[in-house]
Amino acid sequence: MTKPVIQFKNVQKKFGKNIVIPDLSFTVNQGEFITILGSSGCGKTTTLKMVNGLWQPDAGEILIASQKISDLDLVKLRRHMGYVVQQIGLFPHMTIAENIAVVPKMLQWDQKQIDARVGELLNLVQLDPKQYAQRYPSQLSGGQQQRVGVARALAVNPAYVLFDEPFGALDALTRIELQKEIKRIHASLGNKTFMFVTHDINEALFLGQRVMVMHKGRIEQFAEPAEIVAHPATPFVKELLGTVQQNQKLWGHYND
Repeated sequence: MTKPVIQFKNVQKKFGKNIVIPDLSFTVNQGEFITILGSSGCGKTTTLKMVNGLWQPDAGEILIASQKISDLDLVKLRRHMGYVVQQIGLFPHMTIAENIAVVPKMLQWDQKQIDARVGELLNLVQLDPKQYAQRYPSQLSGGQQQRVGVARALAVNPAYVLFDEPFGALDALTRIELQKEIKRIHASLGNKTFMFVTHDINEALFLGQRVMVMHKGRIEQFAEPAEIVAHPATPFVKELLGTVQQNQKLWGHYND
């Protein structure tokens, strides 16, 4: 039985006179892995930032677990909602263990509980705690740092984890490896809801159980990857899929 946990109802967002999101409505269910696909300026990051209250809508309503976000303590909400960004933002003067423990310490967890959680999460992202816990961010590769960013986002066992183009700055091979890793982590956690913003259609189709295709602040299609590939709902979605087919032709040419 599906349980709605994130709902946008006729949401509008503008910056000055510029309307970025004209009228946005959708529902995300508990435990789903949703990818939000679109080009720069389409409103995908704006949408993500409204989910955790970093930006407020100018009209409409956002519900988190059936509660209006306007009625929630936003600081508390953000502390219990994981957020992973492209820049990672690890504190360079802190060890990897200390970076992961930032929010648990703010919430005054017991040190034994913190140490156990750090070890558990490093194992989850496949970084041996004995080898990596006491290292500093500068001693890790970009891919390893991003794994730590994911571990930190999961530190307080959040119900929701938001990803804002987290792999955009990584090389292609590392990116593919981490895509597989994120998919494995989501499956292993069971009931966590992931929302993942990307401009890469291959990434969106690979990761998302459902894919939200956005264009100019509106949803062009929100469906399972197989449905989008088989039945693109609009000319824009069809054009996006055409770029994948064109790349496949090019790869075929280079492999000849």
